[in-house]
Amino acid sequence: MPAQIKIDKDELLKLYNMELDELLSISAGYINNSVEFCSLVNARNGKCSQNCKYCAQSSHYRTNIESYPLVSLETVRDAALDAKEHYASRFAIVTSGKTPDESDFDTILKMIEEVNNIDGLKSCASIGILNEEQAERLAGTGLKRFHHNINTSRSYYPEVCTTHTFEDRVNTCKLVKKYGMELCCGVILGMGESVEQRVEMALNLAEIQPDSIPINILMPIPETPFANFLNKIDEENVLRTLAIFKIANPKSVLRFCGGRMRLSKKNQEKALKSCVEGIMTGNYLTTTGSAPEDDIQMVKNLNKKIVF
Repeated sequence: MPAQIKIDKDELLKLYNMELDELLSISAGYINNSVEFCSLVNARNGKCSQNCKYCAQSSHYRTNIESYPLVSLETVRDAALDAKEHYASRFAIVTSGKTPDESDFDTILKMIEEVNNIDGLKSCASIGILNEEQAERLAGTGLKRFHHNINTSRSYYPEVCTTHTFEDRVNTCKLVKKYGMELCCGVILGMGESVEQRVEMALNLAEIQPDSIPINILMPIPETPFANFLNKIDEENVLRTLAIFKIANPKSVLRFCGGRMRLSKKNQEKALKSCVEGIMTGNYLTTTGSAPEDDIQMVKNLNKKIVF
């Protein structure tokens, strides 16, 4: 693996704009020949008080999604076992809302214990902005990894959400690390950010140093403010951004998540050869993904090892 390139905005911008194959060749020097699978259960859906402009679950927009309360422990266990059968080594419990609902928190801790009791499966959770007590209790229950995205760059964040701040998200990331949990923290591409702001995202993440960086590509949801944002990023610029993220964050696992199906199979494979080392398989929160069997076959066709 080559030495890490000096991380500054000007250098990353130069890399971003170089010939694509050359850029991908550089980022390929930072990856291993393996891919890690993870999966999730959407454990509580809808009725979120926040106004994130991309989100189908926000109560600020009439997206007509199905809202439901916290699912049962049995539902979580069944979903986790199915994920394990499809080579997932990590499984996330995901709930809507700004912060964990106190009336549900004890049950969420029991869900984490259920996942931990499945041999070979590591527990993850994505349940919103944490306070100190919640972070401590999650760690005490044995949560392996907590997921909390920055979503976009610090400078662009007010264009995405105004009901909480970029720093609110960073503070949760700091609490996760303070209590010894692994951190999964990533972004959503294609929300109207500039190239410079994509580079800024890479640098913001380098400051946070997540173990895993989930990469989402906006899937515009009807009736949200970003409903007509499909043309805000193309496939080539997704690849360029992925390469920059990997170069700026060589120790973090870049992970394909929501919106991956906006990329052709050829470009998904190109990314897996050059900068991506993880895949969230199956469906996502309010959008569909690829069948786990198809992801398994794609990785095998690339002669890469599945981490399990």
